[in-house]
Amino acid sequence: MEPENDSADGRVNLPFSPGLTALCGAIAVALVFPLAWLFLEVVTVDPGRARELTFSAGTADVLLNSLLLMIGVTACSILLGVPLAYLTVRTDLPFRRFWSIAVALPLVVPSYVGAFAFVSAFGPQGEFRDFLAPFGVERLPEVYGLPGSVLVITLYTYPYVYLTTRAALVSFDTRLIDAARTLNYGTWSGFRRVTLPQIRPAIAAGGLLTALYAVSDFGTPAIMRLSVFTREIYVEYNTFGQEYAALLSIQLLVLVLAVLALEWAIRPDQNVRGDDADRAGSRIRLGRLRWPAALLPAGVTAMALAVPVWILLLWLFRTDVARRPSMAFEWTQAVNSVSVAATAAAVATLAALPVAYFAATRDSRLGTLFERATYVGFAVPGVVLGLALVFFGAGYVPWLYQTLPLLIFAYVVRFVPQAVGTTRTSILQVDSKLVEAGRTLGESPIGAFRRITLPHIRSGLVAGAALVFLTTMKELPVTLILRPSGFETIVTQVWRAQESALYQYAAVPALILILISGLSMVVMLAQEGEGHGL
Repeated sequence: MEPENDSADGRVNLPFSPGLTALCGAIAVALVFPLAWLFLEVVTVDPGRARELTFSAGTADVLLNSLLLMIGVTACSILLGVPLAYLTVRTDLPFRRFWSIAVALPLVVPSYVGAFAFVSAFGPQGEFRDFLAPFGVERLPEVYGLPGSVLVITLYTYPYVYLTTRAALVSFDTRLIDAARTLNYGTWSGFRRVTLPQIRPAIAAGGLLTALYAVSDFGTPAIMRLSVFTREIYVEYNTFGQEYAALLSIQLLVLVLAVLALEWAIRPDQNVRGDDADRAGSRIRLGRLRWPAALLPAGVTAMALAVPVWILLLWLFRTDVARRPSMAFEWTQAVNSVSVAATAAAVATLAALPVAYFAATRDSRLGTLFERATYVGFAVPGVVLGLALVFFGAGYVPWLYQTLPLLIFAYVVRFVPQAVGTTRTSILQVDSKLVEAGRTLGESPIGAFRRITLPHIRSGLVAGAALVFLTTMKELPVTLILRPSGFETIVTQVWRAQESALYQYAAVPALILILISGLSMVVMLAQEGEGHGL
């Protein structure tokens, strides 16, 4: 059968394929079903006990702290990300290209690594207190609790807002600004009335990512001693309070769904796009503020990157392995991390390929449903997903519980959307006429895909796999909950050192984790460049 006419968005609308539809449906069901076991666990709780736990004062505090953390991180990330994007795109900021890259680099640092680095630097017995003691400073502001959690998570999530806003500004048609100037609008008025409405969708997209990250983060609130959903779920799970953990998980899911629904309701129209934002003549001249403006990216980069790297290097040179040999880093931990992350990346890419292909080549609600189903695991906090799979494994397939296949499956459920997104984008960029030509020359659908589509989307597949690999390497709660007994990885070694308050034994694994994350980002950027060169 020949392909149907192109849809409005330029995709080839291929005919119905029972085999591909069944495969995509099976993948979607497999990715969604773990949450069903969480609801089954909640149903078994006594209704009276469920009401008592749900409406207790402790639960109210957890909900309030989680909301304040999410709102605080989102607001602060926008306040940082938008000015940084504007400075690096629309102004003559000194070393503009350098800062464009530098302020995005905090993404490679896991927030929990930043958290215990900040505790070591600014805590009651921290390095800064010792440094300032000769100057009469005996006490630093409290680093624990809500303020510290907001600060640390913001420093490692604002790049989401920065990157989405920067992308919108790069494609922004600066002729609109020129028109505003002819109407006597100043710089601030022009930004507020012209630029801001056009980049608002990008800000909202970045804000959604930061909000979801903040409400699902486990490591940072645990280190900062802030009682939020993720921390309390993990504590209850470890103290055999599975009923309360399940109820808290359901409440956290409701909060996540509310965030998604709010973002959908207030999402503005798509922004106007252009291609001339990078002209040197269209940039705003900062004048005397040019060098003072550079203090913003310099200060943020120093806080997010220099502080943790400095602390990790201090720990590295102070570590006395002979004192606690059981806490020493072993290279098998790095091998374990890389092997499970690579396996998860390969499986996620294979699972994403048919779903992305179906969604990109079929203009149907079924394709959209399959694609959206893969995003469920990404929206669900890792601690909730891990708990759901604990209920499933321990209750129904004990032979699979605490095994590597279940751990890798959890990683795939959690991060397969990252592979779906990059793969679908790559497929949509393939010239539909090439596919049509292959079909008219007698190629089967599978043959046309293998000979024409697959070579053109290779860079997207590699970029998606690299992204899954990166996030799997850093994933903490899923690894802690589902790893087999005795299976140690880089993140479990970091967490073991943190729980023992022996931060120096986290230096080597944390530095290796940052290095591997950085290399993964280089791979993604290289594939992006290759993709644009097609």
